Amino acid sequence: MSLPRFHVVTDSLDVIRGVLGHGPVAIQVRVKTDDRSAYALTCAAVELCRAADALCLVDDRVGVALAAGADGVHVGADDLPVAAVRRVVGPSMIVGATCRDPGAALAAVGDGATYLGVGPAFATSSKSGLPPPIGPLGVAAVARAVPGTPVIAIAGITADRVASLDCYGVAVISAVVADPAAATIAFLKELG
Repeated sequence: MSLPRFHVVTDSLDVIRGVLGHGPVAIQVRVKTDDRSAYALTCAAVELCRAADALCLVDDRVGVALAAGADGVHVGADDLPVAAVRRVVGPSMIVGATCRDPGAALAAVGDGATYLGVGPAFATSSKSGLPPPIGPLGVAAVARAVPGTPVIAIAGITADRVASLDCYGVAVISAVVADPAAATIAFLKELG
């Protein structure tokens, strides 16, 4: 399965159920509590994703991704380095890496990242402590630096902002919470 252009980052099975079945989507399970809770939620998410032919990724937790049989893992700047993750998960698992600039993007791809999560694209309240937004120009600069590697913009993404982004796809958190199905349909339409 190719990497979907629409990624949903969530810790809610209700959101996952709502976004599945409308087109190609990747679910990124993000649980900020303990590994046991993350594992239980990821196992349930993997089951739902398999039934809907969707990808299931896990945020930060390589061990949980492997134990639950997820399709991949996404690591940020404070998580295990991409090269270490690639050694642990092997050549076939999807590895996403968070980047903000072309230099970091080139390094992550060189270390084995399958795709890049780039941002924050816009201001957001979904995650605290983020650096200033890099905007559409910053996202495009990263995408140009790594041709052939999917760049997924994240943070502050709404369906009406998709057209302003020159990249492979987008990842959202809060944009799908109120009505996951309708939001997913709207994003998939914008992504073409």
